[in-house]
Amino acid sequence: MEQRSKGQVEAAITTSMTQFERDYLGRGPREARTFIIQDMVLVRLKGILSPAEQQLSHEPGGVEMIKQMRSRLVESCNDDLAGLVEAETGCTVQSMHADISARTGERVFVFVLDTDLEAALPT
Repeated sequence: MEQRSKGQVEAAITTSMTQFERDYLGRGPREARTFIIQDMVLVRLKGILSPAEQQLSHEPGGVEMIKQMRSRLVESCNDDLAGLVEAETGCTVQSMHADISARTGERVFVFVLDTDLEAALPT
């Protein structure tokens, strides 16, 4: 089997993460992009807030409420998300970090791998 390029692995992770968002949260991002940077995988999802969350973000305390709820959801599926990245990269995920902006509707994931994947993949 031919080794996939960096762009192909990035695209596969983007597809898996987008599908996960749809399956787990009921809706996917408006836009998604993945970047492999040395031993890290960065996933950027735009347009992830529901219309109700967008409205809530303008209410007093709404931003904090959205961030807290979304953080708990991500923590509850940490192993599943790491598994998606591991399946596409063949590397072990050492740690995962995530944050969401309730103002812009953007979420960022950073997965730290056990290997410099960027150096191992053809471009």
